[in-house]
Amino acid sequence: MVILVFVVDTSASMNQRTSLGTTLLDVAKNAVETFIKIRQRDQSSRNDRYMLVTLDEPPASIKAGWRENQAIFMNELRNLQATGLSKLGTALKESFDLLNLYRLHSGIDSYGMGRNPFFLDPAMVICITDGGRFSTQAEVEEELHLPMHSNLPGSELTKEPFRWDQRLFGLILRMAGCRGNSQAKPGMPASSVTTESAIGAMCEVTGGKCYKCSSSKSLNQALESVAQKVQFGIVVNFEKIGGPEAPPPPVMSDSEYNVHRTTPPVMSDTWTSCCRMIYVKTNPKLNTPVGFWPIPESFWPDLSLATLPSRDSHPSVYFSCVDTEPLVLDNLPFDKYELEPSPLTQYILERKSPSSCWQTFICNSGRRNGENSQLGAPFGYLKASSNLLTVNLFIMPYNYPTLFPLIDELVKVHKMKPVPRWKQAFEAYLDATPCYYAGPLRNAFKRMGLPISLIPDHIDGSLSATILNYLKKIKQQGKIEAERMVVLVTQNLSRENVGRVQPRYAINVVYLSKLFKKKPKRREIPQRYISSETEKRLSWSCAVLVYNLTSKSYKNPFDITRKELLDQLSRMRINFFHMAATSTRLQDEDNRHTVAIADMGNYQEVLRQGNQLRELDPGQNRVHMFGNPFKLAKDQRVMVDEADVNEAMAGPPSRKRQNDSRPGSP
Repeated sequence: MVILVFVVDTSASMNQRTSLGTTLLDVAKNAVETFIKIRQRDQSSRNDRYMLVTLDEPPASIKAGWRENQAIFMNELRNLQATGLSKLGTALKESFDLLNLYRLHSGIDSYGMGRNPFFLDPAMVICITDGGRFSTQAEVEEELHLPMHSNLPGSELTKEPFRWDQRLFGLILRMAGCRGNSQAKPGMPASSVTTESAIGAMCEVTGGKCYKCSSSKSLNQALESVAQKVQFGIVVNFEKIGGPEAPPPPVMSDSEYNVHRTTPPVMSDTWTSCCRMIYVKTNPKLNTPVGFWPIPESFWPDLSLATLPSRDSHPSVYFSCVDTEPLVLDNLPFDKYELEPSPLTQYILERKSPSSCWQTFICNSGRRNGENSQLGAPFGYLKASSNLLTVNLFIMPYNYPTLFPLIDELVKVHKMKPVPRWKQAFEAYLDATPCYYAGPLRNAFKRMGLPISLIPDHIDGSLSATILNYLKKIKQQGKIEAERMVVLVTQNLSRENVGRVQPRYAINVVYLSKLFKKKPKRREIPQRYISSETEKRLSWSCAVLVYNLTSKSYKNPFDITRKELLDQLSRMRINFFHMAATSTRLQDEDNRHTVAIADMGNYQEVLRQGNQLRELDPGQNRVHMFGNPFKLAKDQRVMVDEADVNEAMAGPPSRKRQNDSRPGSP
């Protein structure tokens, strides 16, 4: 399931009209509907959840949250009005808080127990704005200020308001007819204008991207690009540290470059520090991420800790440019994640060395008892694929260069019977390994057939009782806060729906009603069509007849009037004796033509029904007919001819050649 949060700018500047006569708010609404239709082409979009946030004051800014379905989402989207201020920073903060409501209650972040890439709740925040300046009630701001404080319990455990599986994408509408340059390339990233650079920088920090749309064509291209980036994955910072400088990639001639290359070579040091996404594979049957090993924490878990240190939303993975041999053990599970294309992946692929790897580290992850204690032990490595198309991050057990020889010695030398010297070496390894690796190690040993008793039970307690009680407390508080926020959003939506009902005037129909001897009827007219002079004439007679249009229902014969009985009876007869499998029933055809306009674009409910389409050309089973030569007999008896039987009984023919005898010869 992917969560898609749309942040629509509802400031007064969105009332600007484009060259087509539509406002920017109408363009934003159409962009949201177009993106949903593009996303619904994918089969995995059936479980997607859509949320809507505006720039109003919280909690009124949340139009569709966790409990609202897509019908409410579309209804609130169509009823948006541009009457507020440009408080984009507050709206983005509310969006991330809305996503983080249930994270603490579900325990998906696992604070203090390692960071599991396969425990994720992928979300995308898509911000659609006109790129105007940020305005508040006090002043006009030049920079985008994202409030860092949050009222959610446990928010102090993460430094940033977003998480590593949440990305921000910006769509800046620079249509012709509004201020700004309209000669930008289709779907190009945001330029260095004040507002666009602020939103673009925020998108870059979260691992997303910002697009500048100057026409409808460029907007559709940007929506297609964003829809393709809906992936299961996490964002990680890769930093080069220690070791000798990596050798430069081989220099190729112009002809070799044109033949073998499609992207320009890396000429700067951007590959040494980049923030990119790693893709997490899902189980095809359950459509859930799978994995075994966590990424270490940036601190050593100790029972003496009274509080947990705040973690960065994106872990900083340091890699050393020293070529090492990739290690893999038979039957030992490992995690393999593909890196998003970046200058780092391009640089590694240009080296053309798929047989070597670069080890990865997390600073301060190990016990401080040596020179390299700050860097910690390696937990995986970066390696290019054998076909030199992708770069993968392999996550192994912590300090795997020490663990693999011990396991290999236990299996091949000691035959699963550890000796005291081996036990001492293995205990030294466990003493230098974070305690939250005990559970994954037991699962790996069980899978390999190794004795689980080698890992003692007392090393599981990596956190103190104070921290455990605090985590349990904020987990309960998070559940209460989530329920409170859901109630506030529901009450706000009901209050807005009541406010949308406008008073209506009625016009008496008297003149023609007397002629046709019918009772006077009242026709309601919206208030916006009635002026002050019209209000004075509301009591006048009006020659207008209003007939109640009702659908022709023939499902229940007791609801049919006497004068319509013959007509409806014929339709009921046709519907009852309906035998054609290729056409629809009459009642289904009537229902299709009586769908409300607001429900015509709701395709999500139909997709969730899970109706499987038939095959394009299904293979028909061959029917065995009488006399079919391909049909096998049940008793498998062999049918032979009588002449063949006589020849078999007579025996083989004689090899002796008989002399030709003439008639009458002796």
